[in-house]
Amino acid sequence: MTETPEKIAGVEVGERRITIPGFTEEGENLAAETNIAADHTHGGLGESKEITSGAGSRANRHTGFNLAEFPDPTGREEEWRFTPLKKLAGVLSDTPTEGAGTDREPVDYQVSGTVEGVVVSTLRHGESPRGDVLQPADRAAVVGYKNVDEALHIKVTQNTEVAEPIRVDITGKAAGARANGHIVIESEPNSKAVVVLEHRGSADFNGNVEVKAADGASVSVISLQRWENDAVHVGQHDAEVGRDATYKHVAVTLGGHTVRLNTNFRYAAEGARAEMYGLYFADAGQHIEHRTFVDHNTPRNSSDVLYKGALQGETARSVWVGDVLIRKEAEGTDSYEKNQNLVLTDGARADSVPNLEIETGLIEGAGHASSTGRFDDNHLFYLMSRGIPEDIARQLVVRGFMNEIVQKIEVPSIRESLADDLERELRISGH
Repeated sequence: MTETPEKIAGVEVGERRITIPGFTEEGENLAAETNIAADHTHGGLGESKEITSGAGSRANRHTGFNLAEFPDPTGREEEWRFTPLKKLAGVLSDTPTEGAGTDREPVDYQVSGTVEGVVVSTLRHGESPRGDVLQPADRAAVVGYKNVDEALHIKVTQNTEVAEPIRVDITGKAAGARANGHIVIESEPNSKAVVVLEHRGSADFNGNVEVKAADGASVSVISLQRWENDAVHVGQHDAEVGRDATYKHVAVTLGGHTVRLNTNFRYAAEGARAEMYGLYFADAGQHIEHRTFVDHNTPRNSSDVLYKGALQGETARSVWVGDVLIRKEAEGTDSYEKNQNLVLTDGARADSVPNLEIETGLIEGAGHASSTGRFDDNHLFYLMSRGIPEDIARQLVVRGFMNEIVQKIEVPSIRESLADDLERELRISGH
């Protein structure tokens, strides 16, 4: 478990403390009511007295499609320092998908819920919009892109509103079987759709997803990781959000031995709103890692990021690294990110690293927060004083903690199934 978070400007924060211009050593805000957390830089606000993070600006992080520029990671790199690399050896290897083009493919795709106005096809390398949005930021993303001949393409045509979710069921057929995947979701102007990506079964899976939300579009992507306990999953999900468009990405990770997802978005024009939400539950021996990046690269857009996780059991491990970059040209930005972790048993560990870079002072607001802790004893006492047994009271507290994310999911059947999943997770350790 991480140490008790410090407070800066009244906000609980994770790993390290830095000094920010305009703040006293006690964390009193001398300039404006802005939430500040650890491990970040603030460009455009003057020179900081002390910067303890060695990550460097996210604006300078290398992206590209040339695998030679992404050597095998050693674990010393900023983007890999929390990750158990030995467990990812299969998905980081530059070899073709096992059984590609045969009936022995280790992962099966099934698309359902399409209606008139939704076109499902495939895209080969060089066929737009494949590669228009995705900006591979690590070796895994490049390997996945390079080794998929045909990407699944789901296009929602202009002015089409899809009432029911479009579902893509991704099922692994064998533990340790290596598979790469690529999905392109294109939402044309003024269209509206919810796309559900559900991962089940067993495989070593490397999956990229890119989403293009055109002007006025409304797109939600719900990625469910319900793998078996022996599965490995890495992936990068990138989105570009157009003028006056809205985009929501929800990541729910309950299954899998090792799961590492990078979820990112940027903007094509002003007036857009984008949101990222995440829910995860790590059990003994399980590693769940989520990394988010919001690139405010155009003016007058807003973003909201909220990830919540619970951990139980010896060696249960979760990682959340959240990056927000507000570029010099992104005047009028309104952005906030937060991560909260609930540790249920001894031996579990949650790492939480919020990073915020601001290159202009002409913004509506920017803040972030991070906290990791155990049950609130006051909540337990309140429930138990009303005759609720301790084990039931603990379940109620955890469900209440997670419910904020569950309610962000527009699909009632998924909300109901998640309630059942969380009930089973809590029973594993007797909570």
